[in-house]
Amino acid sequence: MKISTYSTAELQKSYGIDVTALDTGAAARLGVAAAWVSVEPGARSDAHQHDETETWVIVSGTGELTVDAGRHAVRAGTVVQFEPFETHTVENTGDTGLLLLSLYWRDAGRAVRAAGDTGHRRFGTRPLFVFSSAPTPNGDLHLGHLSGPFFGADVFVRFQRMLGADAWHLTGSDDYQNYVVAAARREGRGPAETAAHYSAEILATLRLMDIDIHQYTATSRDDAYPDALRAFFSRLTDSGTVAPRAGAALFDAETGDYLYESGVTGRCPTCAGDTGGNVCESCLEPNVCTDLTDPRSTASDAPPREGTVTRYTLPLHELAKDIAAHHRLGRVPAPVKELAERLSRREHLDIPVTHPATWGVPPAGSAVEGQVIWSWLDYAFSILHGIEALGDGLGRSWTAAKPEQDWKIVHFLGSDGSFFHPMFIPALYRLAHPDWTPDIDYHINEFYLLDNSKFSTSRRHVIQGKEILGPRTVDSIRFYLALTRPEGRRTNFELAAYETYVRQTLIGNWQGWLTGLGDRVEKRYGNTAPDAGTWTPEHMAFLARLETRLAQLTGSLGQDGFSLNQAAEALNGIVEDVTVFSRRQAPAADVESYADETRTAVALELAAARLLATCAAPVMPRFAARLAEALGGPPPAEWPDTVTLVRAGTEVALARREFFADPQEAEPREEASPLLPWLSGLVRETLRLPADASVHDSSLVQIGMESLQAIALQYQITEQVGADVPIEDLLGERTVAELADVILEGAEPDAVAAVQEVTT
Repeated sequence: MKISTYSTAELQKSYGIDVTALDTGAAARLGVAAAWVSVEPGARSDAHQHDETETWVIVSGTGELTVDAGRHAVRAGTVVQFEPFETHTVENTGDTGLLLLSLYWRDAGRAVRAAGDTGHRRFGTRPLFVFSSAPTPNGDLHLGHLSGPFFGADVFVRFQRMLGADAWHLTGSDDYQNYVVAAARREGRGPAETAAHYSAEILATLRLMDIDIHQYTATSRDDAYPDALRAFFSRLTDSGTVAPRAGAALFDAETGDYLYESGVTGRCPTCAGDTGGNVCESCLEPNVCTDLTDPRSTASDAPPREGTVTRYTLPLHELAKDIAAHHRLGRVPAPVKELAERLSRREHLDIPVTHPATWGVPPAGSAVEGQVIWSWLDYAFSILHGIEALGDGLGRSWTAAKPEQDWKIVHFLGSDGSFFHPMFIPALYRLAHPDWTPDIDYHINEFYLLDNSKFSTSRRHVIQGKEILGPRTVDSIRFYLALTRPEGRRTNFELAAYETYVRQTLIGNWQGWLTGLGDRVEKRYGNTAPDAGTWTPEHMAFLARLETRLAQLTGSLGQDGFSLNQAAEALNGIVEDVTVFSRRQAPAADVESYADETRTAVALELAAARLLATCAAPVMPRFAARLAEALGGPPPAEWPDTVTLVRAGTEVALARREFFADPQEAEPREEASPLLPWLSGLVRETLRLPADASVHDSSLVQIGMESLQAIALQYQITEQVGADVPIEDLLGERTVAELADVILEGAEPDAVAAVQEVTT
């Protein structure tokens, strides 16, 4: 027998609270360990996860337990069991000590099952807000942009929705960036006009990439945004931490302009690499411009002069412990944690959060006349504002002023945002909303290179999204970017390598197998799926192999191990596996006495095709829908638990089906319909889009048209050119350019001539 009595003498700090281990005697040989845990009034344990199963018995006191953002009251007599990897913390909410007994043990099987659970961390029950970092509207999106946050977030949300999660993809345009002013100056127009133009182009390019956006916030065109941002800023100043402070600043020696961000370059004070103002893309550390070595103004050749200016400033070093606690809660890549530790060594890290400028939102009050709120602080609030705007459209009562503990936020970003997103922004939330503990995961990609050097619009070393994306190329582009996007290291895109991959792998292997399978089903079974007959050991092994591929894809698309590189490899692995299987089964395929074994082999190939269609849906939605249709089913909507055969007798239409087009032949440029300019204008007018918004290559649904708007457009078409176009056609998959051809066929010739005269 073992008797243990709680004593304060042997307590040691662990996870931020007091713990003392117990001798569990014979139970220790079974792997069971125990400890007394004491939490002082007002104290809270650090959030953590572990592989053991753990049981708590609350002996005395009261508290609040937080498990995967769910909160639960506990008191003396409460017993709690934690599954492996549940994120948990306990807070003493009473006036006396909270004492509990912890019993924990390892169960390898239980831990493995918990690690593979796609719903763990309550991803299936919480609102899931997935953000791709808002682009700066100073240019359109090129392939490097598209390979990163936008694509990653789109696939992530599609997969989570197939699991049944309430997941949404949010982004927008970061309109008040200093870089917008620089672009406006180059192009000879105002920053508002520049932001509106490129924001529309960015959204059109995202649609060409089949990236679904559920909330797109253009901050400079949202009338409610400035006052809401000021209110958020006032919360920061009310905390007492963000306050006006005099500090050194750089000014252009000739114009006297205040220099920051795009206005100044130099060598990084940390790594000595070339950098712009405020953050280094090489070592990822922030700078304050005055600490740059050999600073240079981008507007003149004379060395900048240093002066003093009073700006609202955030002493970020005072929040280092809060940032570290935030990083223990969600998914935070190791390089971010290392960067945070590196920055925590600085004695002071004072970040100005207002700057002398005219483009942006001035803070309330007059402590810093002629200054605007810094775009990165603006961006921090735009995240909360986007959630509120999404909620307004869904009839949900989410508000930016009162973020909820149950919210789960996931950020997809480039590595150059490694300081701002996981460190600067959570620190702001801590000050503005001290009662909110934001639960945020971060997925970070590195730079995607073009021919082994960075994409550069100024050097014309770039492939714009609109140059390469179209209805027949988008699946190929999405798959190749999934395969080669820069996860954990820089990767490279070469146009010739992409085209070769499409021809050899997607057309040669994927399409070759699928159409060949279709030919065999047509010849032997009259274009209907055969029922499985006799099973051989090889058949059973192949079915098990498909189950392994399903498990790989579930893990590589899941919230913890998300990797499009691995997902693309696993999708291609299905095709590689099935082509080997098919080749090995082929010698006996026409032997009459083995007909029952042959139809089992064909049924398994059809099962592989069905698995490919379903699992490819998050990555290649058009391909997945076409393949599912060819197998007699609807577009995939649910993630499978297991591999299933195609129901016997189902009509199969794989023979001679095109799934991928040769990149050189994919988008033949035909003469545009004479009605295209007129129809494009009608669409922009109906949806209140900018006059130069690109709509030709998108469907009306992709552009954002809903039923009532489609009815209004239908009426205008009938009134002006006499064509009767069904609503289902308007809201179908045809692009605006294709709809113009359809309308032309039914239009009155005189009416066509009339609208041509007006639009030319």
